[in-house]
Amino acid sequence: MKLDTLKHGFDPTSMPADSLADYWNPGVTEALRHQDWAKTDIRERIDLSAWQGFTADLPRDPYVNQRWKRMSWLALNDQGDVEDMGQCPMAQGGAFNDADSMADRLRYYDPLTSEFMARPDVKAFVRAWARLWNIGAREPILMQITGVRGEGSIDPLQGQGIHADGCKALSILVVNRENVAGAENHLYADKAGTQPLVDITLDPGDILHLNDDRIFHSVDGIEQLDSEAPFERFIIIINSRFVDDFQNRMLRRHFPEAVLNESH
Repeated sequence: MKLDTLKHGFDPTSMPADSLADYWNPGVTEALRHQDWAKTDIRERIDLSAWQGFTADLPRDPYVNQRWKRMSWLALNDQGDVEDMGQCPMAQGGAFNDADSMADRLRYYDPLTSEFMARPDVKAFVRAWARLWNIGAREPILMQITGVRGEGSIDPLQGQGIHADGCKALSILVVNRENVAGAENHLYADKAGTQPLVDITLDPGDILHLNDDRIFHSVDGIEQLDSEAPFERFIIIINSRFVDDFQNRMLRRHFPEAVLNESH
């Protein structure tokens, strides 16, 4: 289902805090309901070039080679404002992550910068995303800026293959894609990949929403288009309502008052 971008014609950095009702194309909700995924773009909603600037100082991922990353745990308060919850490790059980460097390990990362989180278009994005998924107050939201850069070729998933992220609500926003061949996203109805659903290449500003507990995804390897220049691809991953018991145990330990999607 193709979703056309809504054109709004205003400065996204000055968007009123309560202007969220029409943030998403109405087709997004319909597509998620009927096919468990939706692709649209938010280029009219954010200052993409400003967001791209925040990829320059990302720390190297200490667990994964050739990856850079920041992440923060966020939540809406009772007034609907975005707050930083504080430190909690990322924890993906082996049932959701096949990579030896990441599965069943506690991973700690530097938080998203205060300059990034203070931006009105960032706050509006988080609030609009929470509204799309009906995320309520004190439900932990994990937001990451992550990606790869370098020369030659690389597997951006670093061994994860076809996988799910261990949550119910997941969205992937491409922030930049420079000198890149490949990196096509694939969605499947099964983890073995025998039931392909769709192949999608995301450009900067495109966002892919997934019912992560119902479908699986992967992304192709990356190669340089021009061998004389390095490649670079960075994305924002935002997700919530975790079905991974390992992650929920860590969330409960670090945020005792949080509202979690616990199976028992």
